Amino acid sequence: MSAPVVEARGVCAARDGRRVLEDVSFSLAPGGLLGVVGPNGAGKTTLLRVLLGLVPLEAGEVRIFGERLGGAARRAGGVGYLPQRLAIPPRFPATVADAVGFGRLSGMRRAGSRSANALRVAASLERVGIAPLAERPVGALSGGEQRRALLAQALCAGERLLLLDEPTTGLDLPAEQEFYALLRRLKEELGVSVIAVSHDLVALAGQADALICINRRMHVHGRPDEVIHSHAMREAYGCEFDFLAGELAHHEGLGGRPSERAGGARGPGEGA
Repeated sequence: MSAPVVEARGVCAARDGRRVLEDVSFSLAPGGLLGVVGPNGAGKTTLLRVLLGLVPLEAGEVRIFGERLGGAARRAGGVGYLPQRLAIPPRFPATVADAVGFGRLSGMRRAGSRSANALRVAASLERVGIAPLAERPVGALSGGEQRRALLAQALCAGERLLLLDEPTTGLDLPAEQEFYALLRRLKEELGVSVIAVSHDLVALAGQADALICINRRMHVHGRPDEVIHSHAMREAYGCEFDFLAGELAHHEGLGGRPSERAGGARGPGEGA
């Protein structure tokens, strides 16, 4: 079998002097989509920042593409990142192509020739379906178009591993479904592996190959249908579980388990 794209063992990390991740372990297979869920303030965004090398490890080990965590994977152009809730002002002085091209600066690596960069930007725009918008002001795009532009920016940084933080926040249900359909196509065409953080448990469970649920520490890791019906979910979500259970029951009643549905209602709270 192929080596994992990402392997985390006993990850511990702190922010502002407070430990927010403790003994988190998981792996991501090539071409897989791993969903990360948990209540508000659980450390989901911090976990992505650990993988990006932006938050230092206190203990444990992370390997990306078989290499210990560090700048090497990002400098090699393997990792792209789509941040949470990045609002682009309407008058932001950049075209869509300009904004997508910022991804070439990821990891402080040498950007390459002007022509090579232009080709990479054009290819990324084509892959996410907004090539005709290349010269439009990026701030003039709709919410769904902006998320596609940011995904293209992430692809400019790397096409082997994408780290997505609340990628469908602010999108209505049709736009959310379109985004996940695009993500599935990119996985099929490029073989890209994905780690996606979301508080929208129902929608993410319908897309992921595996889920991990964290609330500072790892509570459960497995197939989506196993995770969302596990007792560990009650432990992780605490007092929010009754609301969560009601959402899950509602969507199961509308047509199958959440892991079999492409869309859904929002889960409790926003990730942190």
